[in-house]
Amino acid sequence: MQENKNYDPDGKYLPLVEEFYSIQGEGFHTGKPAYFIRLGGCDIGCKWCDSPFTWNPDIHPLVHVNDIIKNVLDSGTDSVVVTGGEPLMWNLNYLCNELKKNGITIFLETSGAYRLSGAWDWICLSPKPARKPLWEVCQKADELKIVVGEISDLKWAEECRKIVNKNCLLYLQPEWRTFKSIMPAIVDYVKKNHIWRISLQTHKFMNIP
Repeated sequence: MQENKNYDPDGKYLPLVEEFYSIQGEGFHTGKPAYFIRLGGCDIGCKWCDSPFTWNPDIHPLVHVNDIIKNVLDSGTDSVVVTGGEPLMWNLNYLCNELKKNGITIFLETSGAYRLSGAWDWICLSPKPARKPLWEVCQKADELKIVVGEISDLKWAEECRKIVNKNCLLYLQPEWRTFKSIMPAIVDYVKKNHIWRISLQTHKFMNIP
């Protein structure tokens, strides 16, 4: 596990990279407004990661969860997406409890490499071959989203499909930098394998965060 010298075991302070109110751009909830809380820290190191600035948690300030909650409520949102980095590196119980007290619906985006903390209304699992997801996360995932940058990623997608629960929604998402070259293969694959759907990073087409 990646070490953070300022880790708070109670989860009242979290390494905040950024927070903003925007539109969910990927997966099942595409198009819905949500407040995004991006946490620092990740030791998986995907070569195509679009947010490598999140990897080192020590360069991001520890912010009290109560301050984050205030910003969420001030935005007027009714939904929050907790993402990263890898948010499950941190104890998220306090964050979720405080959001729930205020009637906020909470979505998690995770690689599944760390144990679950917090209570979630929706879990989007996006596992990476470099560090396989934990069984407990796979079984609780509402949505499996596999980033496809090359043909071999389709094999990884099928490996992950076998360990998620039977009600989990299945998505293949083209990696942004190889979008044009990989998209025909994804379309062809989904046409032959009907249990999969295609997820696009629509926020990048809309030029929003």
